[in-house]
Amino acid sequence: MDLRRRVVITGIGLITPLGNTREANWEAIVQGQSGVAPVTAFDASRLECRVAGEVKQFDPASIMDPKEVRHYDRFIHLALAATSEAILDAQLAFDEDLGDRTGVIYGSGMGGLTTILDTEAVLRERSPKRVSPFLSIASPVNMAAGLISIRWGLRGPTYATVSACSTSAHAIADSFYAIQRADADVVVTGGSEALVTELTMASFDNARALSRRNNAPERASRPFDAERDGFVLAEGGATLILEELDHARARSAKIYAELVGVGMASDAYHITAPDPNGAGGARAMVRALQTTAISPGDVSYINAHATSTKLGDSSETAAIKSVFGQHAYRLAVSSTKSMTGHLLGAAGAAEASYTAMALYYQVIPPTINLDRPDPECDLDYVANTARSAPLAVAMSNSNGFGGANVSLIFKRCPD
Repeated sequence: MDLRRRVVITGIGLITPLGNTREANWEAIVQGQSGVAPVTAFDASRLECRVAGEVKQFDPASIMDPKEVRHYDRFIHLALAATSEAILDAQLAFDEDLGDRTGVIYGSGMGGLTTILDTEAVLRERSPKRVSPFLSIASPVNMAAGLISIRWGLRGPTYATVSACSTSAHAIADSFYAIQRADADVVVTGGSEALVTELTMASFDNARALSRRNNAPERASRPFDAERDGFVLAEGGATLILEELDHARARSAKIYAELVGVGMASDAYHITAPDPNGAGGARAMVRALQTTAISPGDVSYINAHATSTKLGDSSETAAIKSVFGQHAYRLAVSSTKSMTGHLLGAAGAAEASYTAMALYYQVIPPTINLDRPDPECDLDYVANTARSAPLAVAMSNSNGFGGANVSLIFKRCPD
């Protein structure tokens, strides 16, 4: 591995509850807007939680042939939409040589669950003869990566990552190492998720994991707030173009930020609950710092995983304190999930994108709905209003069921 091969972000594509483009997302983030609203994808009247973060006014036929739209699950539609924007943003043209040197590492937490549910209903209510032969290509998690590879002729390493809510952060980490190993000069990476279904929401609802603030959906996601009552399920897609620095400079590419450090660790504690002391998250942050020449005191901002659950938010706060000591109280920490809801497998890539844009635009995203901080959450969470600030180094944290933890460190404008 050639650690001298530096990795930068040259393109970003976003489709989330905040908007269907990168620009719309960033404008909503800076304005502190919420994308959470009453569920429209199905009749949610039987559920205790009836709010979610849905992608709005998205027509997949705008980016795909209508026949393809019918063949593939919504998580693939969202992946292709985000990737189309990211490649356009990066101004990349994939000729034969670059296609050979470009990989695709792209994840989803559960893939095409909607297609599986719909197909099972056809089998049960009609007959086996009516089951679509496309189920095996519409629903597997790796099909988003495969279709991205096929559409743009990208013949480098192509596969999916799956680690629940840290899925797309792991995809970014793998992409970083693929470029450092010289397996690729460019990697299309990120994740997508489309799980706003009655089945998924019923399951989380019965676990009492979801907010039930149905009368004020825009205030339902409230990380670090003492009155939080659970997370908000959301859908979306986020794609980043990672590129070797010299390759990017040779074509005068716009650079949002440099990815300089990656840390991964497991809680080895519980299948869903984080270690109350945040030990796994702390190990990931420490390992990310150890892969760089950056000291804890150099970090100015952390985009926290913070989902708006009591145990999750407090354990991550404890982890930050254990890693950064007194500097933790000088850090700006925020949760953009307060605005997007929780995109599950797409969350890591969306939040890495917001972190890179924070460095690029020198604006720290807020944590909205933070009215009365939990006493156990006593850091600077940039409450309710975005903040202009000189940022040089920022971190993005992601955690997932099974005890997965990923920390990514970004630096402004490569030397």
